[in-house]
Amino acid sequence: MENPIPELTKLGQSLWYDNIQRRLLTPTPDGSSGELGQMIARGDIRGVTSNPSIFHNAIAKSHDYDSALVPLARAGSNAEQIFWELAIQDIKDACDLFQPLYKEASAGDGYVSLEVSPYLANDSDGTVAQAKQLWKTVDRANLMIKIPATKAGIPAIRQVIAAGINVNVTLIFSIDRYVEVMDAYMSGLEDRLLAGGDIENIHSVASFFVSRVDNKIDPKLPAGSPLSGKAAIANAKIAYAAFRETFGAPRFGKLQLGKANYQRPLWASTSTKNPAYPDTLYVDNLIGPATVNTVPPATLDAFRDHGKAALTLMDGVDECRAQIAALEKLGILMDTVTAELEAEGVKSFADAFTGLLQTIDERRAAAL
Repeated sequence: MENPIPELTKLGQSLWYDNIQRRLLTPTPDGSSGELGQMIARGDIRGVTSNPSIFHNAIAKSHDYDSALVPLARAGSNAEQIFWELAIQDIKDACDLFQPLYKEASAGDGYVSLEVSPYLANDSDGTVAQAKQLWKTVDRANLMIKIPATKAGIPAIRQVIAAGINVNVTLIFSIDRYVEVMDAYMSGLEDRLLAGGDIENIHSVASFFVSRVDNKIDPKLPAGSPLSGKAAIANAKIAYAAFRETFGAPRFGKLQLGKANYQRPLWASTSTKNPAYPDTLYVDNLIGPATVNTVPPATLDAFRDHGKAALTLMDGVDECRAQIAALEKLGILMDTVTAELEAEGVKSFADAFTGLLQTIDERRAAAL
């Protein structure tokens, strides 16, 4: 079967890789590029996303970082300082690998995302300060700073965009919160224009989490319900309709006079958790222009092998609204589900970060 990824790219969707670790970045002994460089060259991926769980897996479940960790430990760095040193080096190296694609795509793709500390999820000022510091330290135009779409994250997103920093807004589950995210992005652009800045080079994506919605709702449904495995895709399609409406309205039209860029929807958490569902379910059904899908390794391999590249994102939106209404009649309220998912998402990233820092601290102590 022919690889569907080039066709997917032509349809206006970019695949980003939801994974980073040092061994992917390291050139082979003969001097040719490492695995990540080869994936970029093949056209498999057009960006990379990272999060605390990914770095936890990369550092805690390998010894790839030990040689870099030991001198930092001996220099007196604590666990969190060591983490940021290791992560920032990976992010810089990945940004450099994507630099040719970033230029070729006129800054439309080729981004690498680095998340602020999950401990700051409810701290607007702390988020803004760390976003600015990470932006300055990494010093790459194709960096995106990840900020969660919590209540405290929304004003931080506006300020960070106004400061001219690319933002990947993460942990979006509800349509209402997504509307706030789009507003924060446009408000940030408006603030920057009012201050005399330019907005042409500011890029942002809004990461809408998908599979976790089905994981949460399916167990609440009666056995054999026709609504099983439907809520996540319905929620995402309704979000895309909101994107088209918001960015097709006069407010964004005015910003386009200043060469504003769309804040593209990004489908995250797109691996299939339920083995009863097709392994490309959350890629095949969410394909549309001006979007990104960030895929973990197994989902990328599955889509390359047997995925279907066809425009599906605008299909059946009325049916999607009816499915959500049917769930509400069963007493499954999307507002409740998405609020729980947001809280769980924040906690899982904070827990991963805590586990990661514990591992680094153990290795730091061993090095000393």
